Amino acid sequence: MKIIAFNGSPRGDGNTAFLINTVFTELKKEGIETETVHVGKKQIQGCVACMKCFENKNGYCAIKNDMINECIDKIRAADGVILGSPVYCAGLSAQIKAFMDRVSMTSCANDHLFKRKIGASVVAVRRAGGVFTFNSLNNFFTILQMVVVGSSYWNIGYGMEREEAARDEEGIQTMRNLGRNMAWLLRSIEAGREKRIKEPETKVEVRTNFIR
Repeated sequence: MKIIAFNGSPRGDGNTAFLINTVFTELKKEGIETETVHVGKKQIQGCVACMKCFENKNGYCAIKNDMINECIDKIRAADGVILGSPVYCAGLSAQIKAFMDRVSMTSCANDHLFKRKIGASVVAVRRAGGVFTFNSLNNFFTILQMVVVGSSYWNIGYGMEREEAARDEEGIQTMRNLGRNMAWLLRSIEAGREKRIKEPETKVEVRTNFIR
């Protein structure tokens, strides 16, 4: 089992990365593989509404000069996704927004590529805009028919300077609980899958005549 995180912060070692890694610590305790891709460090083209993904239906975005198709392959290979973003101007970072627009459009154009994978959002905020950013990230999962995992509070950590979120005790606990909930859900899904494989399909007799 594997969870892949996409960090939308230009800082590879900032508060967003710290919060994601706090979630990862709990996942690793359960033997779940993790990987982070720093999309915030890259130049990502926004969606140009060419609609070629609906014409080609090959599972990829028609724009091929950046990392989006590589990210699509990574999501395909994973069991779940974390989207992380700092709060810029009370909303998402530009990089994670471009990522979400392109990946979600491609997925919808190809019969919802990531349907029923699990997803969770992580937000680093200085003061305002945290819940709005959290909700915006979650929209990615809901339109793609993914299963959103919650925690004991909204998945937000407070901090501006590097490592400042490490002093947010409630934020840290929220991330730990999120990691535990993600691990539990992955284990439950895996157990259900194994049960379906082992048990033969039950045939149900349908009666077509009724005694009145």
